[in-house]
Amino acid sequence: MASIPINSHITLDESEVQETFVRASGPGGQNVNKVETAVQLRFDVAGSPSLPEPVRARLSRLAGSRLTNDGILIISAQRFRTQERNRQDALDRLVELVRRAAVAPKVRRPTRPTLASKTRRLDSKSKRAGVKKMRTGRPSED
Repeated sequence: MASIPINSHITLDESEVQETFVRASGPGGQNVNKVETAVQLRFDVAGSPSLPEPVRARLSRLAGSRLTNDGILIISAQRFRTQERNRQDALDRLVELVRRAAVAPKVRRPTRPTLASKTRRLDSKSKRAGVKKMRTGRPSED
């Protein structure tokens, strides 16, 4: 069986991906009514032995509405006029989604502003307050 490389640690087995071909909607003339060029790619996220648990959880979160209640990711591709290009497009989108899920998000550590930045902020606030205070005076009579 062939495998789909994701990164150096993760590869998906091609047997885990099911493709069904349907008729595409939208413009295309008579070709749309005759040829099944659109692709629906199905990938079982919940039951995939290739994905580590943290990647599976992140992928489920990233997939959003494309994920069914059974944990199956459905990607529809109908951008191109040929079946093969739509197939490749759907596969590329799956690989990109799994790659994004494979990278753990960087934990944000909150930092405190420095004393100098606090002082600069307060100085600019008091300067601005002074400018506004000057505007409240009565106009001079000449």
